[in-house]
Amino acid sequence: MPSRTTLAATTAALIALAAPMAFAAPVPKPAAAQAAAWDTDRAAAAYTANPGAVTASGSENAASGPGAAADGNGTTRWSSDFTDNAWIRVDLGSVIRVSAVTLDWEAAYGKKYVLEVSRNGTDWTTFYTEDDGTGGSVTAHTYPQEVTGRYVRMRGIQRATPWGYSLYSFKVYGGEPAPASTTRTNLALNHPAYGDFYQHAGNSPAFVTDGGWPADLKADQSRWSSDWNANRWVGVDLGATSRIETVDLYWEAAYAVDYRVQVSDDNRTWRTVYQPSASEVAARRADVKSPGDAVGRHDTVQLPTPATGRYVRMLGVERRSFYNPAPATAQFGYSLYEFQVWGTGGSANAAYPALPKNPGGAYTTTFFDDFTGSGLDRNKWRVVRTGTEMNPVNGESQAYVDSADNIRTENGALVLQSRYCKGCTRTPAGTFDFTSGRIDTNPKFDFTYGKVSARMKLPVGDGFWPAFWMLGSDVDDPNVSWPGSGETDIMENIGYGDWTSSALHGPGYSADGNIGKQQTYADGGRADQWHTYGVEWAPEGMTFTVDDRVVQTTSRSKLESTRGKWVFDHNQYVILNLALGGAYPAGWNKVTSPYWGLPQSSVDRVAQGGVRAEIDWVRVEQKK
Repeated sequence: MPSRTTLAATTAALIALAAPMAFAAPVPKPAAAQAAAWDTDRAAAAYTANPGAVTASGSENAASGPGAAADGNGTTRWSSDFTDNAWIRVDLGSVIRVSAVTLDWEAAYGKKYVLEVSRNGTDWTTFYTEDDGTGGSVTAHTYPQEVTGRYVRMRGIQRATPWGYSLYSFKVYGGEPAPASTTRTNLALNHPAYGDFYQHAGNSPAFVTDGGWPADLKADQSRWSSDWNANRWVGVDLGATSRIETVDLYWEAAYAVDYRVQVSDDNRTWRTVYQPSASEVAARRADVKSPGDAVGRHDTVQLPTPATGRYVRMLGVERRSFYNPAPATAQFGYSLYEFQVWGTGGSANAAYPALPKNPGGAYTTTFFDDFTGSGLDRNKWRVVRTGTEMNPVNGESQAYVDSADNIRTENGALVLQSRYCKGCTRTPAGTFDFTSGRIDTNPKFDFTYGKVSARMKLPVGDGFWPAFWMLGSDVDDPNVSWPGSGETDIMENIGYGDWTSSALHGPGYSADGNIGKQQTYADGGRADQWHTYGVEWAPEGMTFTVDDRVVQTTSRSKLESTRGKWVFDHNQYVILNLALGGAYPAGWNKVTSPYWGLPQSSVDRVAQGGVRAEIDWVRVEQKK
């Protein structure tokens, strides 16, 4: 049975290699654990290489030549000469679609480096940039970039040690796309695949066309896995209009009870050409097992009448149920090992579209508030109330209310202030001992890309949690929700005077698994002094700053290569709030009483009326 392939040299045969990430457990692993499991399973799989097809800019000695990084021996290594701009290159023998590259570093790893692809060995295109490497085993997935070529190289920019770059292995995964065919063939093999939301980079749509599935339809191997929503799809670009006769779906245990096979000419307008019968849906619905006992299934869909189209997709309608444990049941995502499309036509020239680029031009201010009015400008801001605009979140102790005691302008600044009164605040979401303020620009102002900044002074004390952040405007759409909407945390502080944090949350990198950084203030600064916090949001990534000093840079390419889907290509709106206690503070201060994350000393300070966040101004600038 074919499976995922690794090409580490000029071997014409596609060698069997399982590339994992499975649905197995009812509770998803954190992103870091998912990535580790994926790489561990890959490294355990067998592969074949031709060390003679690997070259390098130089080597430390004859025993550590470039071929040692592709000999299948995890104890031998290539070690470069002691220079920052060293490189190692793999010749794959033919042009393939590269789906992933794994670098297994020795102690002398790259702090900064790029992965590049070339068709001719002369003209190179970068598809992965590492600017803060930490060594270990690194897998860079290429989805959704178009990465095709015969040669792949790692080009060093900065070493992490005084020694050279040292790699135990340099593994390249992918395969040759199915060409146009006048005879019946699998037109989808190694073709671009698409989908909406998926769990993380190790479960992207690209896995459904890589030729890999386990014989038992249960093993932890190459697969697409959606997030936990019934209305999810995955599809393939055949490259040209094709005659489609049969679709084979190799499901993992989390298969669709009900689904549609659809075709399209433009990847936008879809025609349903197959759906399971009512009796088949009923039988699939009745097949409820524990995740450990469940196995997948192979659906061979013979279309009643051959269809014509360039794009084919599976649209999920109903997910399988699992005992969790019995008699309780739960539903997770859809999980598909392989999506085959049999027929004639197609083209190997199918390609992923280029990712969007920064349009250039000068920034102009599109939103500004310096809070100099007599009260909050409600033409710009919405006041958010607990139990009305939102429900309690994160185990926080406060209710957000619309009151001048909590939200007001004062001396040319916005004041968000917390209050305490035991059992005094009744809301549709319950009774609370604390009140505080939260405002946002939804639905009055939202935007895509730009510079967002605010000058703020924060309260210091255990469990005080002020934040300046953005949410995707589609967060309330049940087919999206959080974290699919995306969340951009420009500044969060949980009561510590010497540091704040910034972070991105999305599918595959949310909650404790977010992509974030802590920053300490320059020159002994403190959170309870005035500082300017900002982010520059562009199609290529995010750059976070404090007082114009860069504190976090996250590129779209690196995020999608290693973590999950980039969900920051649509409108977000701005939020300011002051929370009390909850998951983030409690994770650091370990306080459980009298409130989660909020000790008695902090309760006393709130009761005394001194806990407030002040905002001098908020600005959004965009390129128009």
